[in-house]
Amino acid sequence: MTRTYSISEIREEITRLPEQLEREQQPVTVTRRGQPVMTILTTRQYQELLEKIEALQETLEIIQDEEMMAAFREGVKALQEGKTVAWDDAKRELGLA
Repeated sequence: MTRTYSISEIREEITRLPEQLEREQQPVTVTRRGQPVMTILTTRQYQELLEKIEALQETLEIIQDEEMMAAFREGVKALQEGKTVAWDDAKRELGLA
């Protein structure tokens, strides 16, 4: 559950926030006149969030690529039909082994 502080309350709590955030692993929301204006996270939480956003952006790029999605669907269909090639055979065919 997110902890919420007003701007006036956060002034008193700011020095205790690093320990609180590490201990509770929950973001802190800061409000002004009752409206959320910012969220405070640990650096680790922030980095994890950035990584997830980047992964989602990559996924969206792939989904929007019609050729790549067609190839993906072909691959899924081949798997479902049992039309697969052993990894060692594929490497040999591609000249990688």
